[in-house]
Amino acid sequence: MAEMLKIASIGAGTPIVLIHGWGLNSGVWQPMVEQLQHQFKMITIDIPGYGENLDIELSPYTIEHIAQHMVETVAEPAIYLGWSLGGLVASQIAFQFPEMVKGLVTVASTPYFVKQQNWPGIEANVLQLFHRQLNQDIKKTIDNFLKIQAMGSPHVRQDIKLIRDLVMQYPMPSAYTLDLSLSFLEQVDQRQILAEISVPLLRIYGKLDGLVPKAVIPLVDKLVPNSEKVIIERASHAPFISELKVFTESITQWINECC
Repeated sequence: MAEMLKIASIGAGTPIVLIHGWGLNSGVWQPMVEQLQHQFKMITIDIPGYGENLDIELSPYTIEHIAQHMVETVAEPAIYLGWSLGGLVASQIAFQFPEMVKGLVTVASTPYFVKQQNWPGIEANVLQLFHRQLNQDIKKTIDNFLKIQAMGSPHVRQDIKLIRDLVMQYPMPSAYTLDLSLSFLEQVDQRQILAEISVPLLRIYGKLDGLVPKAVIPLVDKLVPNSEKVIIERASHAPFISELKVFTESITQWINECC
């Protein structure tokens, strides 16, 4: 049995579990937590090998095992909100443990990240480049990824600086962890799983997102016709950073209506 994950919790009310994206950590949620802690119980949890859980080793390091470990750690029914790679983890939790999920929110995420003939996404060679860069310079690789995430935002430099300042409160993950978790973006295909998820689902997108293109949105609409979606006009890949007010209002309204 792996060591129990560390989590942080503040506030009271409906619990919301926040799962970060690739290369980053739970520090990225700080502005959102400050906004919502007076209405909800805000729970942040780092993916094993990241942030507060830097030293926790899971074997096998699979998305299914991470999902199981997170649910066992949180140990109460909650809304699970996952950003980017975290959206895959949160969706896996909703699929595996629906009785522990009051609602699912995916943010700037997609059930399959890689571009294919009939599916928009990230070019496979971009992800392969990140794999190669990880072996040379971890910090530079993360910085390059931050630039891609903020691309399209009306205030790119401010967004990159804020995200960097938030996540640098914690030590960097190892190249090994980054390499393994980057493989999730290449290999995990949840298109079938997403269609079978039974809990209430809200999908939030940034219209200017350079990693999850807006062309994927109607395709996901068909997979989950009963879900709701919000497209934030002036946001890119991190809408909770660039458009925090619109983002938190969308979350609050949906939770009050559905959960």
